[in-house]
Amino acid sequence: MASAGLLQTSLIWVAYGIAVALILLVAIITTFTWQAPHERSFVVTTVAIVSLTSLLATVLLLPVDIALVSSTASATLGVKKGWATPERVDGILLTLKIVYYTLYSLDALLCLIVIPFAYFWYEEYDEVEEEEGASGSGSRFVRAMKYTAAFIFLVVILFLIGFFVPAAGNDHGKHLDLDYFKRLLAANKGEKALTFALGLLMTLGTLLYVLYTGAGLALLPVSFIKSAPSISAPQLSATTASELERNRELQRQLEMRNAGRPEGMSQKDQREMDALLREERTLARRERLAAEARGDGRSAIFRAWTKIQAVFRPLKLVGGILLLLIAILVWVSMLITSIDKAANSLCKQHCGYILGHINVFQPINWIFVQSAKAFPVDYILMALLVFFLFSSSITGIATVGIRFLWVRIFQIKKGRTAPQALLIATVMLALIILAINYAVAMVVAPQYALYGTQTFCVNSPASPGLQPDCREHRDLVRPCSEGFNDTHAKDVCTPTVMSTFLNRVTLNWPVFGAVDFWAQFAFLAVFLTVFITSLFRTPKLNISELDEEAEIDEEEGLLASTGRRFGATWQDITGRAKKQQPAGSAYGTNGTSGSSSQA
Repeated sequence: MASAGLLQTSLIWVAYGIAVALILLVAIITTFTWQAPHERSFVVTTVAIVSLTSLLATVLLLPVDIALVSSTASATLGVKKGWATPERVDGILLTLKIVYYTLYSLDALLCLIVIPFAYFWYEEYDEVEEEEGASGSGSRFVRAMKYTAAFIFLVVILFLIGFFVPAAGNDHGKHLDLDYFKRLLAANKGEKALTFALGLLMTLGTLLYVLYTGAGLALLPVSFIKSAPSISAPQLSATTASELERNRELQRQLEMRNAGRPEGMSQKDQREMDALLREERTLARRERLAAEARGDGRSAIFRAWTKIQAVFRPLKLVGGILLLLIAILVWVSMLITSIDKAANSLCKQHCGYILGHINVFQPINWIFVQSAKAFPVDYILMALLVFFLFSSSITGIATVGIRFLWVRIFQIKKGRTAPQALLIATVMLALIILAINYAVAMVVAPQYALYGTQTFCVNSPASPGLQPDCREHRDLVRPCSEGFNDTHAKDVCTPTVMSTFLNRVTLNWPVFGAVDFWAQFAFLAVFLTVFITSLFRTPKLNISELDEEAEIDEEEGLLASTGRRFGATWQDITGRAKKQQPAGSAYGTNGTSGSSSQA
């Protein structure tokens, strides 16, 4: 029995190790895909990859947490398994706590110290001073550390406040009779300092989560459905090269025709030359766009990712519809849980609206509980859900941009993201991930995230000191929840480490719990607004921001039409254009009209 338990827990950790290896690959692809190649910095790239890997490893630890505590109990009989002695269970929980504290400490170190240092390190770089030897790495390090010291001071202040200020939840401890809540209030000073610091960061992240993840959850499926190429990058490049050659030949003919005229070109020829010059600039921009779409001058990872996207492009419509259905299901589940908590919470705002047990059917929670009967299906589904919310956050940040109030400071765009923007976006994702942890554990799948598939038997034991037997009375098996104060439930039901930590934050610091809970309604409202708007409105280019990059964006309509061309997909995969048509047959004489005929 003990070997069976060791094998099961080992397999769960092995699955997590494989997930972390895949996470590292995802972090590398994400970093190299989004950053600008001409502004690449080794320090910034390394910090971004390590930070994204650590953040995703943290959020994907929740499925491991759920799987481990669920493995200790029999879901059909409502009793602990033979190998799950109190010592073994405590050992599993201790291991989880160590991993959680290690990852959270690493995340805090990266986001509050390492990333700010990398930001200032990059800002302090001066190419001229480096070449002249006026500024070395030592002085650059000192200047970067000087600015980073403010963030170190902030970290110290947060922990000192959490260490010395009494937890607000203590005032309500006498009103809570359940053993579960009493255990939450029993924490040492170090744990309360950590809960205060992470609770404050989680609340800040919730504000970002409402705006960016709420918008991204609606925009990500819609972007899959609406975006597909109408012409391949190789075909666009070949056609543009032909048009550009024809344009320059016409310019040479005009110059030769007026070469011997002392008064210069006639007004008619001058107007035609001006039109050709404008068309040449448009074609040159289009040529640069085609080269960018092919991945010319980019890293091998970027080019490989472009090829992979082209291979799976025909499936984007189906995938977009599937993601849309999942997003709507998540939205409905969150709405049901939020209303249930607001109406039936045991202690309302005093404990962050902790729910004793689910009173209304909640589809996402039900799906996870049912899929847990065939491990590791529930683990895979939970990992995919977390990754979906993380991807939605990236989509939201890329769409909204990094702003201060209504002023855009940095724009996040594939292949053109500045190093400073990449680092700031990484910090934002770190805070958002804390909020995603709260949302998944407390709103999306609350019962499953708290106790997994654990159940307990309410049948009376045959004699005192024995476990109750429900082998002949399966109808007396109940799912574990916070609301039960049964002695046998306390012996069988083991809460996950993540849910215990989050409930401790909301119980000891009720203001954090109240803000995080009511922010879920704001999240639902943002999703609904963006979703309805995106269905009926196509984004338009802001004419007031016309510059070189906006002009390139204007040409991207050639690669982002809603029409689907399997020929374009095949040409993007092979990298070869089909046989050229005669110049001018597919496009108008003017570059703008040619663009509009294909858009």
